[in-house]
Amino acid sequence: MKLYEVLPIVLFLIFFVFGYFTKIPTYDNTPNIDINTIFPNTFLGILSNNLKVILTNLSGSVLFGLSTFVNMLYNGYILGVQAKIFTVTYGVYFVLITTIPHCIFEIPAMLIAAIAGFKIPYEITLYLLDRKEKPITEEDIKEFLKLALISIILIIIAAFVEVYITPEVAKLLM
Repeated sequence: MKLYEVLPIVLFLIFFVFGYFTKIPTYDNTPNIDINTIFPNTFLGILSNNLKVILTNLSGSVLFGLSTFVNMLYNGYILGVQAKIFTVTYGVYFVLITTIPHCIFEIPAMLIAAIAGFKIPYEITLYLLDRKEKPITEEDIKEFLKLALISIILIIIAAFVEVYITPEVAKLLM
């Protein structure tokens, strides 16, 4: 595997773990949280939120990976903190039931978009280091577009699953 393929996974995992183990203040009188008030619960609401993550990762291709790098740190950390809060508040079972159905599409979509966001800067770096004849080849562009398309398709599927399937699975299993 190339560096640009491994980097998003490593960044996400390190900051997810860091977020999960961040100390979260607890209160004895914590109000019951209505998840629908925290997260947009419509297909378009969830899709637009998740597309922002995907497009930010893809924008790294023209911002020399900076937006992708920061986005992977931020999302890894935030998802880790959210996992911790919901685990402490509702338990592991609840977290697994309400995340696994859509996260099997959402997390890979985010990582694939990050790989795409790092690909072009990686190829340009190889060119600048005289390890490549052209900064960007037609094959590089095709691979970037393929990764971008796959990530967008996966995030659309994830939003659909999150809105229409995850709640039904949760109702059945809880």
